[in-house]
Amino acid sequence: MASTNMSSKRRVAATVVVLVAIIGLFVVRLVDIQVVRAESLSADSLGNRSVDRTVYGSRGEILDANGVVLAGTVMRYDVALSPKNATTFTRTVAGVDTTVTVADAAAEIGAVLGQPAEQTVALIADSLADNPESDYAVVARKIDVDAFRALDALDIPWLYLYQNPGRVYPNGAVAGNLVGFVSAQGEAQAGLEAGQDSCLASNNGTETYERGADGVRLPESTVTTEPAVDGKDVLTTIDSDLQFFVQQVLAEQAQKTGAAWGNVVVQEVKTGKLVAVADYPTIDPNDVSATTNPEDRGSRAFTASYEPGSTFKALTAASVLDAGLATPDSQVVAPYRYLPENGANINDSSAHGDLRLTLTGVLIDSSNTGMSKFGELLSDEQRYDYMTKFGVGTETESGFPGEDPGILYPAADWDNQTQYATMFGQGLTTTALQVSSIYQTIANGGVRMPVQLVSGCRAADGTLTEAPSAEGTQVVSADAAKGTAEMLEMVYQQGWLADAWNIPGYRVAAKTGTAQMPDGNGGYSKGYLVSVSGFAPADDPQYVVSVSLADPVNMNSSAASAPIFQEVMSQVLKKYRAVPSGAAAPDLSGSW
Repeated sequence: MASTNMSSKRRVAATVVVLVAIIGLFVVRLVDIQVVRAESLSADSLGNRSVDRTVYGSRGEILDANGVVLAGTVMRYDVALSPKNATTFTRTVAGVDTTVTVADAAAEIGAVLGQPAEQTVALIADSLADNPESDYAVVARKIDVDAFRALDALDIPWLYLYQNPGRVYPNGAVAGNLVGFVSAQGEAQAGLEAGQDSCLASNNGTETYERGADGVRLPESTVTTEPAVDGKDVLTTIDSDLQFFVQQVLAEQAQKTGAAWGNVVVQEVKTGKLVAVADYPTIDPNDVSATTNPEDRGSRAFTASYEPGSTFKALTAASVLDAGLATPDSQVVAPYRYLPENGANINDSSAHGDLRLTLTGVLIDSSNTGMSKFGELLSDEQRYDYMTKFGVGTETESGFPGEDPGILYPAADWDNQTQYATMFGQGLTTTALQVSSIYQTIANGGVRMPVQLVSGCRAADGTLTEAPSAEGTQVVSADAAKGTAEMLEMVYQQGWLADAWNIPGYRVAAKTGTAQMPDGNGGYSKGYLVSVSGFAPADDPQYVVSVSLADPVNMNSSAASAPIFQEVMSQVLKKYRAVPSGAAAPDLSGSW
């Protein structure tokens, strides 16, 4: 009996030992899982059911001077699916279960997106062929909100919709050449979109969400790992209402005269701000592909330089006056052909006898020979210095991408002909912006203001990083500028286009120009670039208008550009309520 009890106790003890050992093993394993390897196992588990995705920031807006949106961002959506989870599912609507096959779902998706069902089926099959565990394939990008709502209502468990902001241009082609555009991927390509990308660009973020074994996203499982940062807004100096008007006037006259291209610049005299910069042809950034010529997708006002021709004579006249070497009444005899001692050969546009002209008369008649006789009073170095101070040969301060600095060779490199040709706008090139800036300087008492297109970069909290302060540079004296302006008034009143560009109630100072266009082979073509530049009111200048038309085959003279100048300047003076001129213009003699 004692022996039996002893044996039973031993069996119990052995059982206890075994149980304790087993429990000990479980405790050790539990500690290993819950403590030692807890972080690693948790990460592995999360990795098997978590998904990272990009959260897109919104690109900043481009605004006109009055806050009108020229380029903005609207919410668009990307559509993706999980190939490995693309299977038949049950859809319950109003208590009724319906079996939906992959082919059925593909047909529903296609009906919303306007694409064949086979395209979605093939996407799934191809993705799985490349990777049997494929969990992500893009069906479509940047669909609108209506398509988003329609797809979301389908409640397809393996179809996912993600926000992806898209770029829109509410005013279409208005200021399109200035605003530029972005690629389908949202990358800046041209215009202010490219030039101000450091302000406009957003930074994308990331977020993580968890999904179940069936691939369906788990509610309330989203965690932002890196927040998206929206871009800032670019504030421009452009008045979109005026811009629209100027574009319409330019396009109408360019088409009427058969011009290959053209541009109009409207600039504030006192500030240097650009109020309108119109180009023809223009571009609608919403439909870039419709503009087939790449050169029409930018702004030639900034990027195309050309020989300015006779509009440049105003600079030479101002320089001679500033140097004290002539007055508006100074006299020369202007022959049809002038042969200076250095061997150059200068002639006027049409044959005539010797003309007894004042400096004022030289501008009125636009005499190359007469201007040469005044220009040679200055040394080459002096004239080069004046030209560079007026901004010739360097980009303006606008910051517009791809701006052409023009061509101005150092005086030491001028040949005999160039020494004289540069006096009347040949042998060098300028952009429309540079010509406008020359006239702004003359109109502003000889003070050149930096050319301004962008006034600042504004953050979402309202913080404004303004453009550098606009400090002017005295290029010529106030007296020299006043004398030049008064001579340009005589051109407006007595020149051959006096009737074509008349603006009742205002004194206007203006000059025409006609320059041969290059043929691309180092010579000249048969085409001409015709232009008009001027400012008003001449007694208290407020605005510069500069017009250029390239090769207007139906009217190859400045008469083609004069109506644009008249219409645009009239609208500008009316829109901004410029005070009509009081005293009459001075009466300067053009001959002696």
